[in-house]
Amino acid sequence: MSIEQIVERRTEIVFPTDANNYGTLFGGKALAMMDVVAGIAAMRACRKPVVTASIDRTDFKAPIRTGDFAETIATVARIGRTSIAIDVELWGENPVTGARHLSTTSRFVMVAVGPDGRPTPVRDEA
Repeated sequence: MSIEQIVERRTEIVFPTDANNYGTLFGGKALAMMDVVAGIAAMRACRKPVVTASIDRTDFKAPIRTGDFAETIATVARIGRTSIAIDVELWGENPVTGARHLSTTSRFVMVAVGPDGRPTPVRDEA
């Protein structure tokens, strides 16, 4: 499987418990949603456990409101020796009208880990 083919998607509804007093998705909840999908994409790319090593530049572009769908899309951007870079987008969607908008973007760097919890090569070395 090439890295261009590794795309992971997940859709959730934004409930009041996920929102702040303005009725919009908490930034921390948005990052948690993005981290989960980035991790799944990275594990599918290397078929090993991964941990989040860094979150590079996160841009909050527009809010997602309570009751909207939040779709997280993660795409493998680069595979290194022990790390995998994942580009993640979070989209908001009005469930009644279907109108969509880009809410948040970020790049997550995930590191493959072995049984000892230490970094291990993404690809098994022969």
